[in-house]
Amino acid sequence: MLRFLIRRILFGLLVLWIIATAVFFLFFVASPGDPARLFAGRQATAETVAAVRHQLGLDRPLFAQYWDYLSGLLHWPPDLGTSFLNQEPVLNTIVQRLPVSISIALGAAVLWLLIGIPIGILAATRPRSLADRSATVIALAGLSMPTFVLGMLLFNLFFYQLTKAGYAIFPATEYVPLLPNPIEWARHLFLAWLTLALVFAATYSRLTRGSLLEVLGEDYIRTARAKGMPERTVVFRHGLRSALIPIVTLFGLDLGALLGGTIVTEKIFGLPGLGALAVQSVFSQDLPVIMGTVLVTAFFVVVANIVVDMAYAILDPRVRLT
Repeated sequence: MLRFLIRRILFGLLVLWIIATAVFFLFFVASPGDPARLFAGRQATAETVAAVRHQLGLDRPLFAQYWDYLSGLLHWPPDLGTSFLNQEPVLNTIVQRLPVSISIALGAAVLWLLIGIPIGILAATRPRSLADRSATVIALAGLSMPTFVLGMLLFNLFFYQLTKAGYAIFPATEYVPLLPNPIEWARHLFLAWLTLALVFAATYSRLTRGSLLEVLGEDYIRTARAKGMPERTVVFRHGLRSALIPIVTLFGLDLGALLGGTIVTEKIFGLPGLGALAVQSVFSQDLPVIMGTVLVTAFFVVVANIVVDMAYAILDPRVRLT
């Protein structure tokens, strides 16, 4: 187990190095704009731009710039550069926005698992029944509904219309930290959670149904039934554990990507997460912040995949981590 974990961590570091290298050359070599001009501002003189270029080290050889960039990432805390917009360290800006994205991603993940997996189990244990066909219709509706449409619909219905009628159940679009008041934290985020959960739950219900149907047709399941085991034990103890493997794989990818920011959802509900920060940085051409958000997203995806690989051995005893 330890050897496997070390190997996966080393592989994850390799992936992060490749992404960091690609991001560096994409923004500082292949980019048509001048980073020094962006940092100094449009009204800066040629002398100011030259001074900024020297300050940023852009007048040094390309390999020296690349080495300084990697060295900064290897420090603790890592140096992600300085924002062109507010002249603050990129890491500080990301740390300020990170709790919002984590809150959105984790809350939505809990909801879509609680919705999608039970629906998939119900559909798999009663194939071609009314419950199965109803689950299919619900899943297709969820898959066909774009996130921005569903988000605007929920916002208009549960915030605007209810508030207009005098029932302010869900508050205005803002973020409340978790620790001072967890109830208000959940109230302010619930519509964002529900938007993502309804979209993702559709995928997870279909994946759970297909995976569980395949597992329930295996020989060891038929053997368990022939021994007289209760159907609940057969489905949940023997069938569901193996059926969860592809679900865990997809969950790791989805959660890792959401931790890097949910652009559309954050924009609809006015939540200052990493997705909103990335959009703002793109419009303002703040290259260091864009690079920082890309690296943070890649980090979460790599970590999520390592955790998923470790979960395989827990869910399926046939999997051996060597």
